[in-house]
Amino acid sequence: MIEAAQFVEAARERGFDWYAGVPCSYLTPFINYVLQDESLNYVSAANEGDAVALIAGVALGASGVHHARRGISMMQNSGLGNAVSPLTSLTWTFKLPQLLIVTWRGQPGVADEPQHALMGPVTPAMLDTMEIPWELFPTEADAIGPALDRATAHMDSTGRPYALVMQKGSVAPYELNKKGLSGVRQRAASERAKVETLEGASERVSRHDALQRVIAYTPKDSTVVLASTGFCGRELYAIDDRENQVYLVGSMGCVTPMALGLALSRPDLNVVALDGDGAALMRMGVFATLGAYGPSNLTHLLLDNGAHESTGGQATVSQGVEFARIASACGYALALDGDDILIIDRLFDAKDVDGVRFARLSINTGTPSDLPRPSITPEDVRRRLQAHIGR
Repeated sequence: MIEAAQFVEAARERGFDWYAGVPCSYLTPFINYVLQDESLNYVSAANEGDAVALIAGVALGASGVHHARRGISMMQNSGLGNAVSPLTSLTWTFKLPQLLIVTWRGQPGVADEPQHALMGPVTPAMLDTMEIPWELFPTEADAIGPALDRATAHMDSTGRPYALVMQKGSVAPYELNKKGLSGVRQRAASERAKVETLEGASERVSRHDALQRVIAYTPKDSTVVLASTGFCGRELYAIDDRENQVYLVGSMGCVTPMALGLALSRPDLNVVALDGDGAALMRMGVFATLGAYGPSNLTHLLLDNGAHESTGGQATVSQGVEFARIASACGYALALDGDDILIIDRLFDAKDVDGVRFARLSINTGTPSDLPRPSITPEDVRRRLQAHIGR
């Protein structure tokens, strides 16, 4: 058994200062220590996949003077299912490394609750299948440094995650003497953003026109634009492939937690998340995380055409969802809604906003028949962006 401080301080020496995750009783002393150290950054995620995507955003921003910055995602092994998509189609594809601490509930031979009876035995196989090297979390003080060195060596050489699997009783208890979470904005109901509606356009705009407007507001020298998977990223690429843009492939719904990780870890950049209705519906829990932690350098624009257009145009349920009211209720600093393209102007022109800005723009379906796929690989997109923001 080790002390929480022994691991966290050894990790800090190797550049790990960002943590995100969902608690597990095995992780309690570890999280309690991190929460009470104001020099460390901890984000309480709505689910494990959001935590992985958020730390991927931190890794994306690690360039230039920020090169040594590293992040850790923490989760119970039951949450590996929530994390499969970002682990396989985001961190693996873009080569965005992170350390995973996964608790081993239901470990064979260790009595546990019935819900862990299957996940316990298959946890190692799940990590192996995702090509994530793993070892047991260190339980002796002199084993901590070598374990972290193996992890960082793999992360640096491959750009991909490494996992430490934590058994019961690995870390000694550590009392929590702090209430609440650092970095979280608590807005009373009377302080929440009032939804501003801009309606009345004679015809809904196209995605193409909306993206062109976004490009006009996102200069390369100070802004990073992350586009959701599907036609959103492909059409942004077709209009103007700039080095400050990232086109997600797969990892549906992860553009916003990834943007949050980048915005929090790189306050020198303005970060824009281009979302879609289908993607937003998939991970609506992240609205609460963005409302709580979202900084003023983060902008969230949802282009809502009511359809999963890149898979054939099947309808989503967005017609019955008031995204702007959800954003307001979750603590966003600005919440806009409507079908007028001027909503983009209002979104980006808003000054002195204390927190993340949001707008839902209702757009038409329809995509150019000759819409290309990016010829640049995800890894090259990541490499190009890191070189750009590191200069």
